[in-house]
Amino acid sequence: MKFHSLYLIVFLIFLASSCAKEKEKISIVEEESLESQMIKAYNEGLKEFDKGDVIFAAKKFNEAELLYPQSIWAPRAALMAAYVYYSQFYYTDSIIELEKYLDKYKNHPRRDYAYYLLALCHYNQIVDETKDLNEILKAKKYFEFIIKKYPDTEFALDSEFKLELIKELLASKEMYLARYYIDREKWIPAINRFKTVVNDYETTIFVEEALHRLVELHYKVGLVDESKKYAALLGYNYQSSKWYEESYKVLNKNYKKISKTKNKKEEESIIQKFKDLLK
Repeated sequence: MKFHSLYLIVFLIFLASSCAKEKEKISIVEEESLESQMIKAYNEGLKEFDKGDVIFAAKKFNEAELLYPQSIWAPRAALMAAYVYYSQFYYTDSIIELEKYLDKYKNHPRRDYAYYLLALCHYNQIVDETKDLNEILKAKKYFEFIIKKYPDTEFALDSEFKLELIKELLASKEMYLARYYIDREKWIPAINRFKTVVNDYETTIFVEEALHRLVELHYKVGLVDESKKYAALLGYNYQSSKWYEESYKVLNKNYKKISKTKNKKEEESIIQKFKDLLK
């Protein structure tokens, strides 16, 4: 009886040990299978992207991220999902993916690229500066952030270029609104818009016309000294500009169009007359 009891105890210990090993083996197999599934989903995403099916590709990259979130491939999969949407102009979907990535992966080394892609998503949605102010301002915010946060990257270099174009767009919008007020004879709001161009967007192509319009509008409302001030500024910086000549017409009503064959002496005489008007 004692022998049978001892045999039973040994058998149970052996059985328990075997079960533990089997459980450990199954656990290892499942972990390897999970990583394998993640790699498979990622590769399927690449394959579908090459085929041009970006919707299915993005879903596969999302699947890869969810299957193995601890893997180094998870944030890469998240970025790929954003990029495939961006590549086919699904900017709203790309923005959603990028915002999730930036919120979830605080220390990932490709955050500079994610911010740059986010800026481009907004920038590429700008169609008309008279309507798309929200997209313009968002793009501007992200490009400025890239320059400040990642100044030594290639993304910062392109961001500087894009910001110059955005300044042109914003100046263009101010000019558009100023002309709108002029058409309705609202002189003061028009003056304020042109001043914004001169003060905030002085490097854009619109500053010369804005200065001339300030000469014109101040003269119209009877502020001759202010008109002369802006004419002097225009003359100092853009003496060869057609807007300089137009401002001369405003301040000199006896102006006669100068012949294209005028000599240098005549040109200097005209410039001196304009300067005398501004004294």
